[in-house]
Amino acid sequence: MQAVLFDMFGVIARTQSAEGRASLERAAGVGGKVFWDAYWGVRHGYDRGDLDGPAYWRAVGERLGVSFDQHRVEELVALDLASWARLDQEMVDHVFALSESGVRLGLLSNIPHELADLFDERFPHLLALFPVLGLSCRIGSAKPEPDAFAWCLRGLELPAEQVLFVDDSERNVLAARDLGLGAHHFSSLEGLRAAMSGTN
Repeated sequence: MQAVLFDMFGVIARTQSAEGRASLERAAGVGGKVFWDAYWGVRHGYDRGDLDGPAYWRAVGERLGVSFDQHRVEELVALDLASWARLDQEMVDHVFALSESGVRLGLLSNIPHELADLFDERFPHLLALFPVLGLSCRIGSAKPEPDAFAWCLRGLELPAEQVLFVDDSERNVLAARDLGLGAHHFSSLEGLRAAMSGTN
């Protein structure tokens, strides 16, 4: 492999904590599967940049049969951003080491505009490690859409078979494999190291 294309959330950044998820449920006034079905049901458009934060949360509210006022929408946007803005420092260090060793790096993340802007402001040192920065809201396509992978491959200037894609979502890993990329279903740094050394 000549390059590694990383996912962000669930790999380099942490997924939502139980506390973060509970805060969103409390603010929405709806919990459990009903809330999360609505949350994820319209998330793809938010990640692609088709919706901004307020429009996304209004769409979530419509699915829930709830009308969120402006104050509640602002609260939900803020809580949602906070729930995703946590890095896994061990993985950040690993990516930094790969960059220092000369490995070509790319990032392909499903991320809405508000969260991308927050990462620009809070974690510029991390984003600077990726010469190819495929943020879904800014490239107009999101995983598992083929165009999202194609955008990154053009930036890396490599054929698919020379790129290792790393993601915690099985759906995205399968999509990458269908396009000819090498792909690793991430669960731990140890497993990633084994995959990159060819022992897994």
